[in-house]
Amino acid sequence: MLGRRLSTRRVRTPFGLSNPVHLFEKDGFRFLFLSRHGERAYEKTAPFVNYRANIYAAKALGVQRIVSWTGPGIISGSFRPGDLALPDDLLDFTRGRPSTFFEGKGIGFIRQSPVFCDTLRAALRSAWGSGPGRSVPGRSGPGRGAGRTRLHEKGTYACTEGPRLETPAEIRFLAQAGADMVGMTLCPEAFLARELEICYAPVAYLTNYAEGVKPLPYRRGTLFEGMLPEEGTALVERAKNAIPPLAIDAARSLERAERDCPCAVSMERYRRRGVIGDDFRRWVAPPRGRNG
Repeated sequence: MLGRRLSTRRVRTPFGLSNPVHLFEKDGFRFLFLSRHGERAYEKTAPFVNYRANIYAAKALGVQRIVSWTGPGIISGSFRPGDLALPDDLLDFTRGRPSTFFEGKGIGFIRQSPVFCDTLRAALRSAWGSGPGRSVPGRSGPGRGAGRTRLHEKGTYACTEGPRLETPAEIRFLAQAGADMVGMTLCPEAFLARELEICYAPVAYLTNYAEGVKPLPYRRGTLFEGMLPEEGTALVERAKNAIPPLAIDAARSLERAERDCPCAVSMERYRRRGVIGDDFRRWVAPPRGRNG
């Protein structure tokens, strides 16, 4: 589905080995792919992903843009299982994850607006609009989006610690805080990418209803124990499969584009003051304690 795999390597970083990084080629376009949670299955839950090693490895390999995908649960009443969304804001409720490369240093006061790269998000929207069998809510007309995977162009993603799912009270709290969806993967990944001046934008495929959003009975031994209605399984799979070609199309459209977004110069103030140089490796503090 991704294309032809050319090579695989793990990168040794100050924070340990990265997950395997695969080099793929599709129709003459080369790109890197890394799976956070494992190569064959969901081998490592979100709290225990080594986000710093993975983002450091991406920077060391020359990566300038990251399209991240994630499978959050639904809080907003305008979403349904099998939809896609391009989150444009974050609520961070993680607790125990190393969240910066700059431990013990006097740098890292970085704006988080826009939270995700606007240029990369625009490329994803454009790529979606040019593809067959795709729709955007409110743009397709009555009934015209039926049977298609829908893309929501914005939404607030609440990131929780996990690996347990959230309680009904926590979901009510997150809804009042403005969350449209809830997952466990985008923090601190997005913040770490900004620290190393990498453009970052997520694509979310909506996997289930969060606890208490809909009155769904407990189903023993099923995925999420019943939080995804049985008729939604095929829709979710279709949405998940739509992400790789979308990400590749968006990346190809930016292949020769100069980066003039805030992400590309997020550390410029420190660079101008002479606090940091051009080698990102010298920005990073040596790790201490648990590496995640």
